[in-house]
Amino acid sequence: MNGIWQPKYSISPELAQRLIEIESARSAVEHISLPPAIEAELGQRARIRATHYSTRIEGNRLTLEEAEQVIQEKNVAIQGRERDVREVRNYWNALIRVEDWAAQGKPLSEDLIRHLHALVEYGLRAKPTPYRDGQNVIRDSFNGQIVYLHPEAKDMSALMANLVGWVIQAEKEKFPIPLIAGLAHYQFVTIHPYYDGNGRTARLLAPFLLHRGGYGLNGFFSLEEFHARDLDNYYTALAVHPHHDYYEGREDADLTSWLVYFIDLLAHVFTLAKEEALRLKKAPLNPEPDVVWRLDHRSRIVLGLFARQETITATLVAETLGLSDRMVRNLMQGWVEQGWLEVSDSARRTRAYRLSAIHWEFIGNPGCKKEMICGG
Repeated sequence: MNGIWQPKYSISPELAQRLIEIESARSAVEHISLPPAIEAELGQRARIRATHYSTRIEGNRLTLEEAEQVIQEKNVAIQGRERDVREVRNYWNALIRVEDWAAQGKPLSEDLIRHLHALVEYGLRAKPTPYRDGQNVIRDSFNGQIVYLHPEAKDMSALMANLVGWVIQAEKEKFPIPLIAGLAHYQFVTIHPYYDGNGRTARLLAPFLLHRGGYGLNGFFSLEEFHARDLDNYYTALAVHPHHDYYEGREDADLTSWLVYFIDLLAHVFTLAKEEALRLKKAPLNPEPDVVWRLDHRSRIVLGLFARQETITATLVAETLGLSDRMVRNLMQGWVEQGWLEVSDSARRTRAYRLSAIHWEFIGNPGCKKEMICGG
């Protein structure tokens, strides 16, 4: 078990073509200058869909509309769906944190993975979770037969260290980032280092690596939605070897078929994001103030909140960004000083904030920059 993981795969002409399509879409989106307000709304929509569909894969029963409500309103309670509500909030907070880490250029590490899993499974204040200490197995729900027998607990530390070591080495050697993201997704799910939350964590690990490597497309895409819409194909692609025991085939399996699935899907999703960005670029818009163009990653996420409401609170922002109330109050005070936010009603016990008048002119009423990104 010692040493860096060595995945086996081959790059066919078709797979190489898909990588070229991904690179083309990425380059196109990078050179399309959309107003930050529209970028913020597109990113917000994609994150909501990613959260809904990734949790739905694991059996979450909330609708897309309910998931959006849970994300945007802190005290939403849906009777009989308490666990589902908690899962959605946890995934959303983890997704925001993943984008934050990527924007900071944090490298992949085992500690980051443990922290990510803790966010997914237990919430914002959870300590990084240790790997499982016992055997895990997936059984057919109808006949009870073993579908997949995961690696033994004693091998978790070595397998995870080998995976992280491979990612670090692959990044240094300039492997294509989409390949790194796809292979890391596969190996994490295959190792199954936790009793629960492995799928959700893997589906956040891939976007982390994509964003960190410059393939974030401004957050315009949701791979999770397409996994969920064709679950049979997703699970079939992950089962790269017919034997159910990790040590009897999957440990050294050829991963080409999984890569074909993952890279094909990524090329499709990236092309859709490019087409949407091009469509929006053609719409006539007035130039936005310079201060809006200078907004950082967190600010643009908050900007997206105004697509659906006229005022926001520090509590909502804290919930959206997964930060403490104190830290958010300091952030919002800075944004007020920058001039793009202003206090709406200082007399209220819970202070509300709105966009300053000049910025509101460019954002429009709640509803996604008027008809441009509401319809169609």
